[in-house]
Amino acid sequence: MPSNEQSGSGNQAAPQSDSPSTPQAKLIVQKFGGTSVATSERMRAVAEHVALCRRRGDRVAMVVSAMGKETDDLLHMADQISVSTSRPDGREMDMLITAGERKAIALMCLALHEVGVPAHSFTGSQAGFLTDANHRDAKILEVKPFRITEAIAEGVVPVIAGSQGVSPDKNVTFLGRGGSDTTAVALAKALNADSCELYTDVSGVFSADPRLVPRAKKMAAITFDELLEMTATGCPKPAMRSVEVAHNHRVPLHIRSAFTWESGTLVVEDLADLNPEQDNLPETAMEQPIIRAVTHDLSEAKLTIAAVPDKPGVSAQLFRALAEAGVNVDMIVQNVSDAGLTDISFTVPSSDVARTEQVLSDGVLDAIGGRLLPTEQAIGRVSVIGAGMKSNPGVAAKMFETLAAEGINIEMISTSAIRISCVIEADRAEQAVQTLHTAFGLDAA
Repeated sequence: MPSNEQSGSGNQAAPQSDSPSTPQAKLIVQKFGGTSVATSERMRAVAEHVALCRRRGDRVAMVVSAMGKETDDLLHMADQISVSTSRPDGREMDMLITAGERKAIALMCLALHEVGVPAHSFTGSQAGFLTDANHRDAKILEVKPFRITEAIAEGVVPVIAGSQGVSPDKNVTFLGRGGSDTTAVALAKALNADSCELYTDVSGVFSADPRLVPRAKKMAAITFDELLEMTATGCPKPAMRSVEVAHNHRVPLHIRSAFTWESGTLVVEDLADLNPEQDNLPETAMEQPIIRAVTHDLSEAKLTIAAVPDKPGVSAQLFRALAEAGVNVDMIVQNVSDAGLTDISFTVPSSDVARTEQVLSDGVLDAIGGRLLPTEQAIGRVSVIGAGMKSNPGVAAKMFETLAAEGINIEMISTSAIRISCVIEADRAEQAVQTLHTAFGLDAA
């Protein structure tokens, strides 16, 4: 067995369900984020919702995050203690961070018991989540949900700790920020669930950040490809890793609010596959405008290496060194060669700037030539996304013209089949999002 936890006692006779499953009963994995279970009142509301789902005839497995800002509080305490190092021991950090979820699942079970729902809590290892040994950012290798399957068969709601598992060397691991979403999707795949519902503090996926664009629309449905581009370019929820796993394994997603319980946003392979009546969607959800969303991201920095020799292998050497250091490079632009020299600009997360500069100074610049210009921290990226642009020319021109009309200068451009991104000054990002949202006809009536 992977760990002592995994093989721990779990053979007690389970309470009988108050709503026995039928052959037609749906199996739904429901994930609740930190704000959804931040207080005892919120936990009681979630428990009532689960009880309602069971009375409706559904079988439910839950994934729960740490309450409120508890993970942040634990990390802050660790920083206060580990003052002599910027990278505290990974094993102990994972043991610390995952404590928040263990508290939350036990309390959630108590709330379920209060409303007459039998429930058992399970840590990541008890639930069968086997991961690699990469502490603080572990990847799921396999899910063996034997105990979860048994609990569901016995009419018990399993409540699983999100964002954690166990490594091959039997250590607790943490999946990283947003890992509870990934836990829920991977569990839904392992259980062959009918759907995976991700409950947050927003009512679905919007055409832009509603805090910046009050007239942003909630989308009744969106494709996986579009949502992947959105999460990669600044949309914070759901976590991009979870969307990738769902897309790869065809797990139906439903992004919903744990505060209003209203229908949210369905995530599907192709909007043409939807049936408005069967999927409880408005007819307008079947329309697919050219641009579906405008996103923004202020979390990156831009680095430029000037006067690099323009010869084969230079870029490979540069970006291989950064990859081996764990630096996640995003946008890359290489200028046209002049007198055998070129400039290479690229963006990285602001949190990786110090590591990137260290890698470059530790021999990479000497090996490839060139000089590092001052890092630009105050940049923003704005993106327009929509599967419709594949067959509709003119999107890039309209985006550039719209920004130019506002006097917003473009520093870098990158594209995919359904996305165009521009790097601009950070303090113009909000204006850019609002203007583009209006220009592409996305404002709600």
